[in-house]
Parts: sequence; C-alpha cells; structure tokens
Amino acid sequence: MSLSRHFSSSLTSLPSLTLAACLLASVTAQADETASTTRWVSDSLNTQVRSGPTDGYRIVGTLISGQKVTLLRTDGDYSQVRGESGNAVWIANRDLQEVPGQTERMPQLEQKVAELGAELNGINDTWNTRVQGMQETLESRKTLIDELQTARTALDSELTQANSELRELQSQLGEENQHVLMRYMTYGAVIAGAGLAAGLILPTMLRVRRKRNDGWV
Repeated sequence: MSLSRHFSSSLTSLPSLTLAACLLASVTAQADETASTTRWVSDSLNTQVRSGPTDGYRIVGTLISGQKVTLLRTDGDYSQVRGESGNAVWIANRDLQEVPGQTERMPQLEQKVAELGAELNGINDTWNTRVQGMQETLESRKTLIDELQTARTALDSELTQANSELRELQSQLGEENQHVLMRYMTYGAVIAGAGLAAGLILPTMLRVRRKRNDGWV
C-alpha cells in the first residue's frame, strides 16, 4: 500500500475533514517559516511513519532509507516531515539525519574520488617528468664532467711531456754553452799564444835583419 493511500485513509479517520485541512494549512505555513529544514531518512532501514507524533498513532506507510524529506515541525521524539509525494507524516527523530544518505552521497564521493585520483595522477606525472629531467640533467653533467676529466688528463700528460722536453733542451743548451765557452777559451789561448810567439820571434827576426844589413854595409 502506498504512502499516499495510507495517509488518505488516516485523514478519513479524523473526526472532521475541515480540521484536517486546517491542520495541514498550519503545518505548511510553519514549514515556510523554518530555515534549513532539509532532512534525510536514516540509512539503517526502511522507516515506518505514523499519523501522529507518538507510538500510539497507527502506521500509515514507510519511507525509503536515504530519502530526502522536508522537516515541518518537531514534537517530542517525533518530527513531522513532507516526503516526495507531498504528504505530511510523522517519523521518529532517531530515524532522521541532517546529512545526505549513502545513496545520495555515493555518486558525490565517487566523483570526488575520481577528481582526487586525476589530481594525484597529474602530480605523479609532473613528479615523474621532473625526476626524468633531473636524471637527464645529472647524466649530461656527468658526461660533461667525464669529458673535462679526460681533457684534463690529456693536458696533464702534454704538460709533463713539455716539461721533460724543456729540461732536455735546457740540458742540451747548457752543454752547448759549455762547448762554446771552451771554443772561445781555446781560441783565446791560441790567439794569446800566437801573440806571444809573434812577440818573441819578431824582435829576433828584426835583429837578424839588422845584422845582415850591417854586414852588407
């Protein structure tokens, strides 16, 4: 039996149809003045609703768990709500909640999970790209360092060879300087000896010539 049929039968059981109409009008006016009146039926089970605000009133139907209803008023442990069918019924306060039910929240949660998953994937892609870039930069720098190290080793080898050649040339130059000095000293000694010999022989020759000249005279 539907909720509207139960509610209709409950109205017919009231002493006066006029009284029921006034009650509904009063409830509607009060609902318009109430702020934040949206509620949801508890997810625990299908909830029975009654025609009045106590357990003594008869059950007039059920509301589906997670169904969205509008709170009209509260009386003790019961609240009067209006369902999607438009009928006002009474439901226990323990069977109402101020947050959407699982049925309504599930798509939102799934969408949120999808958004977070997409964001996480984007972060992972960005991180992987940065790591790859850093690895490539590190590899390029390592290659450059290796090339510079190889060039430095080659330059060190060339410098060592150049220093060795320089020392050899300096040694050869020293020996050549000594040879030149010895030649100069030899030449000097020869010239000095020749001069000395000339100094000794020339006066003798002059005296001999004079004697000959004197003999002719």
